[in-house]
Amino acid sequence: MPNKNYNPKIHHQSMRLKDYDYSQDGYYFVTICVKNKTEYFGEIINGKMILNEYGEIAKKQWLWLTEQYNYVKLDEWIIMLNHLHGILIIENGIKNIGTDRVVVGAGRDLPLRPQTQKIKPLSELIGAFKTTSSNLIHQNSLSEFQWQRNYYDRIIRNEKELDKIRKYIFENPLKWELDRNNPENLFM
Repeated sequence: MPNKNYNPKIHHQSMRLKDYDYSQDGYYFVTICVKNKTEYFGEIINGKMILNEYGEIAKKQWLWLTEQYNYVKLDEWIIMLNHLHGILIIENGIKNIGTDRVVVGAGRDLPLRPQTQKIKPLSELIGAFKTTSSNLIHQNSLSEFQWQRNYYDRIIRNEKELDKIRKYIFENPLKWELDRNNPENLFM
C-alpha cells in the first residue's frame, strides 16, 4: 500500500557518502546525465564528439564554474551526446580573502580578523551548473531540455585512480557503442 505522506522531493535516496564533507579539498569524478538519456549535445563522428549549440552551452557553463568559484578547478572532462563526465577539483578549501592588518589614522595599524569564503559543496556546484546551463538552453529554443535529477560522483583517492578515470573520460567517444548512457545499448 503506498504511503500517502511520501514526497519524492523530500524522501529521496542520497547517492552521497554519509558524513563526508563534499566542500573539502579533493578530486571528484562526476557524471551528469540528461533526463531520459535524450541526445541533445551533438554527435560522434569518427570517434570524436562534435558539439552542437546546446553542447556548446553545456561546455561554456562547465567552464563557468572555474570563473564563478575561484576554488574550483577542472581536470579532464567531456560532454557526450547525453551526459557529461568530468573531474572537478575543490582546492584550498578555506581562503583568506581579507588582510591580517589594516592601516588607520596616522599610520597606526590594527589587526583584522581574516574573512573566509564559504566553499560550496559539490552538490551546490553541480546544481549551479545544471541551473545555469538549463536556463541558457531553454532560452535557446529547447524548452523541453532537463537534466536528470541527481548525478553520480566518486571521490578520487590516489594517482592510479585519477589516471584510470582520465583515460576513461578521454576514450569515452571512442567507446560510445558500449557506453551505458547510450540509449541504443540495451545490454547496459
